[in-house]
Amino acid sequence: MAIASFITPPPIDDFWLRNTRIPHCFLDDTVDYRAVIEALAAPPFLEDLVAADLHIQAGKIAAIVPVGTAPADSPSIDLAKGLMFPCFVDLHTHLDKGHIWPRQPNEDGTFQSALAAVMQDAHNWKADELYQRMEFSLRCAYAHGTKALRTHFDAFGDMADRALQVLTALQDAWRDRLTLQTVNLVSLDYYLTADAERLAQLVAKYQGILGGVAYPNPALIAQLDRLFTLAGQYGLTVDLHVDESLNLEDQVLRAVAEAKLRNGFEAPIICGHCCSLSVQSEADVAKTLALVKAANIGIVSLPMCNLYLQDRQPGRTPRYRGVTILQELKAAGIPIAIASDNTRDPFYGYGDLDCLEVLTQSARIAHLDRPIGDWPLTITRTPADLMGLTNAGRIGLGQPADLILFKARSFNELFARPQSDRVVLRQGQAIDTTLPDYAELDTLLELG
Repeated sequence: MAIASFITPPPIDDFWLRNTRIPHCFLDDTVDYRAVIEALAAPPFLEDLVAADLHIQAGKIAAIVPVGTAPADSPSIDLAKGLMFPCFVDLHTHLDKGHIWPRQPNEDGTFQSALAAVMQDAHNWKADELYQRMEFSLRCAYAHGTKALRTHFDAFGDMADRALQVLTALQDAWRDRLTLQTVNLVSLDYYLTADAERLAQLVAKYQGILGGVAYPNPALIAQLDRLFTLAGQYGLTVDLHVDESLNLEDQVLRAVAEAKLRNGFEAPIICGHCCSLSVQSEADVAKTLALVKAANIGIVSLPMCNLYLQDRQPGRTPRYRGVTILQELKAAGIPIAIASDNTRDPFYGYGDLDCLEVLTQSARIAHLDRPIGDWPLTITRTPADLMGLTNAGRIGLGQPADLILFKARSFNELFARPQSDRVVLRQGQAIDTTLPDYAELDTLLELG
């Protein structure tokens, strides 16, 4: 295979990666790394990086030692101070909608038009069509360095059966390359209908996650209680879209936390978007964050999609970024992840399931720099923990050598360019990082 990269590790199962720089936050807590840590606290980088040599053996990390320690006579690659990341974990995507933009664009870029466009396109979502578009997306994510990914899928009526059958086929086909988790997506009023239990049964059958979109409405408490009852009955975790607006009165996140506590629901729960926190009063925010912390809810922010949709009005420059209060959530001790969300569909016309792009844009949008600190955990270890994965998002002894190697020597260099020459290792071996050609989708999308 052609490896478009600046280095090619030797095709053997015992070698060293020398002279790398690892962001300190990535090193797991299974080993005392004090002997390794050599923080680069002097110009030009001023970043908490660890200078190290790594021993890769039988597809795993066998040693992490101070830079310059690797035996001189061992097969090795000098990374020339380039950064090393663990492979990415993308916690929130929508593969079933991915890449329909050329066939069904959003004419005015608003949230309501996105909903209408998706509904108009859904009749095209036959099993083979879904499979091809979803696999195209997985190929993109894999080439960029993603190891685990969670996707939501529209699940009204027979859409759930069809999507889960396709997703199960993809899980089987990609089992050795990428962990794929699934979350059904319906509005929460669906849980008060006669179809709700069948949906929960179906999700449990396919080992999925119970999800939905929660809107403020008079029946919200009943909807949430029913959701948690079904999740408890069928042993399911929960993942919800909440407060994707700039309406300060939208406080569904607080209602979800109260419902989780009220129902004694102990399984993991994640809430995505939470945009309205950014326009609420300090008092309202404090009250909500206290409940979210007490309920042990993880938050996933989707900065690129929310920046695209929120505060969009014809002929008017947006005044708000539409992104949730990432720094305040983190300061409150609430687990935070950031993720891709939609890709080339009516909700977001761009994107490629590249978590580095997500982190780079998030750093700019939400000022996650000065210092960057441990914000890179939002696309690695934190989402892995929220997904229940112990062998992803980490760099540590005995962990799989699933790594991303960058020529960039600092976060400044990393964020300044797309890093298209990155090297992705899976079990210590370089994979083909060639991205699929959009032309492959032309016939599928019935383009000329």
